[in-house]
Amino acid sequence: MPQDLVLRFAPSPTGYLHVGGARTAIFNWLYARSSGGRFLLRIEDTDRARSTDEMTREILNGLRWLGVDWDNEPWIQSEHIARHRAECLRLFAEGKAYPCFCTQKELEAKRDVVGEGDRDTKYDRTCLHLSAQEREARLAAAMPYVLRFRVPEGETNFFDIVHDETVFRNEEIEDFVILRSDGTPMYMMAVVVDDHDMGVTHVIRGDDHLSNTPKQILLYEALGYEVPMFGHVPLILGADKKRLSKRHGATSVGEYQSRGLLPEALFNFLALMGWSPGDDREVMTREELVEAFDPRRILKKSSVFDEEKLAWMNGRHLRLLSDEELLSRLRPYRPESLDDVADGYLLQVLPLMRERMELLTDIFDKGMYFFTDPADYDETAARKHWTAPAVSVLERLQSSFAASDFTPQGLEDLVRRHAADAELAAGKVIHPLRLALTGGSQSPSLFDMMVVLGRDTCLRRIAAALERLTPSSP
Repeated sequence: MPQDLVLRFAPSPTGYLHVGGARTAIFNWLYARSSGGRFLLRIEDTDRARSTDEMTREILNGLRWLGVDWDNEPWIQSEHIARHRAECLRLFAEGKAYPCFCTQKELEAKRDVVGEGDRDTKYDRTCLHLSAQEREARLAAAMPYVLRFRVPEGETNFFDIVHDETVFRNEEIEDFVILRSDGTPMYMMAVVVDDHDMGVTHVIRGDDHLSNTPKQILLYEALGYEVPMFGHVPLILGADKKRLSKRHGATSVGEYQSRGLLPEALFNFLALMGWSPGDDREVMTREELVEAFDPRRILKKSSVFDEEKLAWMNGRHLRLLSDEELLSRLRPYRPESLDDVADGYLLQVLPLMRERMELLTDIFDKGMYFFTDPADYDETAARKHWTAPAVSVLERLQSSFAASDFTPQGLEDLVRRHAADAELAAGKVIHPLRLALTGGSQSPSLFDMMVVLGRDTCLRRIAAALERLTPSSP
């Protein structure tokens, strides 16, 4: 594989970095890093009405958060408009493009004549057939015009990294506009010129760009540029097998970051959306993904975005972090009400909650009982477990806890002994004790949790539960 391989990601700052774009960036980045090549970033901001500096910052921040770094400074497309325009005019001078004076109204009238049901509504080359004298007269009269690229006869074929040999009949491609009447270049032309000037050798992008590729290849050839290799990746679908969009839920990288996902987990998940390492591995580090990446294993079939699988994968990546690293990742998600909770205490909680966490926020959402006393109690659990016999044992346990060896084994022995004395199964005491301490029926190991909560907190919560809950019938 060549060492001078150059790939790029070219987002438009008209919106946030969505997961589809992030997946494209990741594939290009992996290809570049696995080959020893370069990965470049281009900001396609020529749509000045919709592009904003805020969106540019959001895109850059999203890529940095994912760990997708780039070589060189970002290429700002709007800074190269003069170059794009000059290449458009060169094509005109070489007879490969021609001025089109048709107004929008005239073009719409032509389409109406063809008929809405007819798919062949491409431009009919009216202005190509103007005489040289007529064309010069219109130019001299300063009539507004666009420049159209003259599509040659024949076929445009190329080898697609994903789809293999791909062929388009040129007769199905209309003479497309490359320069607007106000002198600004069209997207198609700007992309080709920029990719050439940036030295791009390979372009990996979504299937939605496939129809653009023959037009761009024709421009490369007309301009005398070397044509890069193309690869078109199937789109990401929602659960309903339709293209992923906001109706399916969160779609931007920033939304997943705010939810409590790890960047390495989202990176791993997106890398496997339409690509396979060739074995059964699912949880992979960036380094492992770089080592395994082969663009020939990009799948032709679209992938379905599975939120549950993403959460599972995030949980697996959480388990790869040390307690200290996990603690540092938690800081942005800590509620203000817990600002005074010491890091030392959190380091005691983390080993108990780690296996129950899928998101960084879970330690607070699912384990708030580590930080605050229960405000209420699960009614179903109370009806099932808070019985008169259990309450009687808990009342006796209060004094025993106050004087006991407050270790996991010591607490378990004490609870089991009191349960046996009352001729109850241990679970008949363990479940109501958990309810008193947490307000619910789910928690990590009860006795490990009690040690972390501490003797005073446990006694306070048991007393509160005994006062507030009414025993149900056994």
